Amino acid sequence: METTLQGVGVSHGVAIGEVRHMGTAVLEPPARQITADEVEREQGRARKAVEAVAADLMARGNLAGGEAQAVLEAQAMMAQDPELMTDVERRITGGSTAERAVYDAFAAYRELLAGAGEYMAGRVADLDDVRNRIVARLLGVPMPGVPDSDEPYVLVARDLAPADTALLDPTLVLGFVTEEGGPTSHSAILARALGVPAVVALPGAGELAEGTVIAVDGSSGEIFVNPSEEKKAQLEAAAAERRAALASATGPGATSDGHKVPLLANIGGPADVEAAVEAGAEGVGLFRTEFLFLDDSKKAPSKEKQVAAYRQVLEAFPDGRVVVRVLDAGADKPLDFLTPGDEPNPALGVRGLRTLLDHPEVLRTQLSALAEAAEGLSVYLEVMAPMVADRADARAFAEACREAGLRAKFGAMVEIPSAALRARSILQEVEFLSLGTNDLAQYTFAADRQVGAVSRLQDPWQPALLDLVALSAEAARAEGKSCGVCGEAASDPLLACVLTGLGVTSLSMGAASIPYVRATLAKYTLAQCERAASAARAADSADEARSAARSVLSGE
Repeated sequence: METTLQGVGVSHGVAIGEVRHMGTAVLEPPARQITADEVEREQGRARKAVEAVAADLMARGNLAGGEAQAVLEAQAMMAQDPELMTDVERRITGGSTAERAVYDAFAAYRELLAGAGEYMAGRVADLDDVRNRIVARLLGVPMPGVPDSDEPYVLVARDLAPADTALLDPTLVLGFVTEEGGPTSHSAILARALGVPAVVALPGAGELAEGTVIAVDGSSGEIFVNPSEEKKAQLEAAAAERRAALASATGPGATSDGHKVPLLANIGGPADVEAAVEAGAEGVGLFRTEFLFLDDSKKAPSKEKQVAAYRQVLEAFPDGRVVVRVLDAGADKPLDFLTPGDEPNPALGVRGLRTLLDHPEVLRTQLSALAEAAEGLSVYLEVMAPMVADRADARAFAEACREAGLRAKFGAMVEIPSAALRARSILQEVEFLSLGTNDLAQYTFAADRQVGAVSRLQDPWQPALLDLVALSAEAARAEGKSCGVCGEAASDPLLACVLTGLGVTSLSMGAASIPYVRATLAKYTLAQCERAASAARAADSADEARSAARSVLSGE
C-alpha cells in the first residue's frame, strides 16, 4: 500500500528504486587484556591502522576533488590527531588491545566534542566514521559504508559520512535518504554537487525495509513508499518535464522580461572549474580557499603554491567575475597554526576574518598571492572577507587589501545578523556584499547546520532570514552597490526567484544546480518574483513562506 513520508528535499530530481541500507557500524571490540610483551606490537598496529585510514581518506578526497576534498582532508586530520594517538598508546600500555584502545580513546574524545557546544557536536558523526574505519581495519572486517550491489538502488542511512558520499557512483546510487542532517549539511552539499536526488531529516528512515521500492522527490522532500504505477508515471513525467526545461534554458541568467541575474558557481578549487564551465556558470561567486590550507594544518601554504592554484581558476573565466573568499578558518575548520584549541564555543570565537586579523602575515601573503595571480588577466577579480561583524571589520579588511596592492573589488560576507542590520554602514568601506545564508541562518536561529533536530531552523525559507536578506539588498541598492547570495539558498530554484524579488543581484551555487535555477528564473517576470518575495516575507513559517511563493508564481 502506498504511503507518503515527508523529509527535507536537498537535491533536485526524482529517484525510484529499491532500498539498500548503509553498512552497519563496527561492533564494539571485546575488552581483552594484553601482556607487557604485546604492548609494542599493539601500539605499532594502532599507528599503522591510523595512518592507513588517514591515507585512504586523503586518497578519496583527491579522487573526489572540490568540497569533498576539503571535508575528507579534515577527517584525515582527525584520525592523525596527536593527542588522540597519545591516548591510544597510553591505553595500550595499560593493557588494552589496539582496537579496544582506539574505541575507548575516540569515545572519550567524542564526549568532549558532544559537550563543546552544538557546532562542535556536529563533528561527532565525522569522528565516529573515522573510529569505525580504524577499528574495522584492526579487526580485519569490511569497512562500514556503501553496500555492494550490481543493480541501481536508493541508499538509506541514519547519516552519510563524507567519505561515503564523496565517492558515490551516480550510475548505481539513484538517490539517497537520511534520517539525520539538514539542508546545509555535508551530505546535502555533496549530493547537490553529484546531482543525485536526496532527502534528509526523514524521521524513521532506518525503518524502511531492505528491498522496498520507494520514490524520492528531491525537490519536495517527499518519499513515496511502494508507489503505485500511476504515482511512478506522474513523478517520471514531472522529472522529464524538468529535464526538457533544463535543455531549453541556455545563456546568462535572467527573468522572462530580461532582468539579468548572473548565475555563478561555488567552487573549492581548480578541480571544480570544469563542472562550473560545463554548467554555463557566468563566473565564480564563491571560491573557497580553505582547501589549500587543509593540506597541512601545521603551516600555511607557500605564496608560490597559492599563486599557482588561484591563477588556474582565474584563467578559466576570461572576462568573467571571480569572487574569492579569503581563508575562513576556525570552528569546524581548525588549523593548528592559526586557531586556538581551547575555545569553549569555536563557532562564536576567533574564526574567519577575526583569525586573519590576529595573524596579519597570513592574510598579507594570501592577498599578495591573489594580486600576483591576477596579473595580466582580463578576469574581474573580487575578494571578500568571511564573518564580518561591523564597519570596523570591513575597514580593516579593505585596508589590508590596499596595503597588499590588490587591484580588485573588496567585499564583505553577510553571515552574522549584525552585518545585515548595519549593511549600509559596512558598505561605506567595501564595494559589495555576499550573503552566506548557511551561516546567517545558523547565527540568526542559534541552530547548528549539522544537527538534524534543528533543521527546520536551518531552512532558508524562514521569513526572518528573508528579512535579513531584504535588509542587505536594500542597503546595497541605496548605495549603488551589489549584493549577491552565495549560500546554499541560491540552489533552490523557487527560492532563487524569491531572492531575485528581494533585490539580490547575483546568485552563486554548486554547478549542478545552475541549470535548474536558470530554467526556473526564465519562466517568471521580475514583478512576479517581487510579489512572491513579499508573500514569502508575510508568512510566519518556512513551510508557509514556500507555499505562499509557489502560489504566487503558479498563479493560484
